[in-house]
Amino acid sequence: MQHLAGFAPLAERYDGFVLDLWGVIHDGVDAFPHAVATLGHLRAAGKRTLLLSNVPRPNQAVRTMMRRMGIEDALYTDIMTSGEAVRRCLTTPPDLWWTQLGRRMYHMGPERDRPVFEGLPIEVVSRPAQADFVLNTGPDDHKNPSDMNEFEADLQECAEHKLKMICANPDLVVIRGGVRVLCAGSLALRYRELGGDVRSLGKPEPAVYQPVLQQMGLPPDRVLAVGDSLRTDIAGAAGVGIDACWVLDGIHGAALSDGAGGFDPVKIDAAAAEAGLSPVASLPRFVW
Repeated sequence: MQHLAGFAPLAERYDGFVLDLWGVIHDGVDAFPHAVATLGHLRAAGKRTLLLSNVPRPNQAVRTMMRRMGIEDALYTDIMTSGEAVRRCLTTPPDLWWTQLGRRMYHMGPERDRPVFEGLPIEVVSRPAQADFVLNTGPDDHKNPSDMNEFEADLQECAEHKLKMICANPDLVVIRGGVRVLCAGSLALRYRELGGDVRSLGKPEPAVYQPVLQQMGLPPDRVLAVGDSLRTDIAGAAGVGIDACWVLDGIHGAALSDGAGGFDPVKIDAAAAEAGLSPVASLPRFVW
């Protein structure tokens, strides 16, 4: 793995880039100016950039959010979110598991994630006992998003009624405005421990990459994935045979620190090896 200071050398080696959003382009609240500038450099170089995010909202909702952050549509080629993938599966079930879900849904998640299912022929119910299945988009706004115990009762009730769970964001944690908070993936992991039946859509699942690579229209060896999570971004890329660049100043940042404002190459290499992954390069942040 090369330990690079900037992205420019990688931009020369590939024609298309599958870019993570949260932790690479923004922190859920603000865009990173250096990342916005890097998107501009890639656009000027004629490179294809597809934003692939485990955010549990449809593509258009995320586009709107990014515009408010100052990330204009023209800065990237396309976008695919885990929320968009869920909405498509609820609209056109891809297999028997989805076909047999039923129509009464319990939503475990914040109100801002409702666009995933709004307008679909689904009845939203208030308690798991009334539901056929549960859609998990992550911690809601009325509980502590950093404390798993806050969600145990809901998960237990869903398990008691043997509800199938759709996990619309396989991430375990994310840094939001500098604070580490739980994601839907952590709730899904606990639900599996309780014996629950879970389908996750998003990185690192290979299914979410298939339409992405088709949209890119490039040979896999000309595509580079960029992300801050070993478990989702880097492992997901490896699972579909494309190279990956690991952005360090994200969820793993504290563990990889050299104590002087930078990152320790020995810790970086050891963490990747322990995960059984081989990103082609690391970057302190998505900077040109």
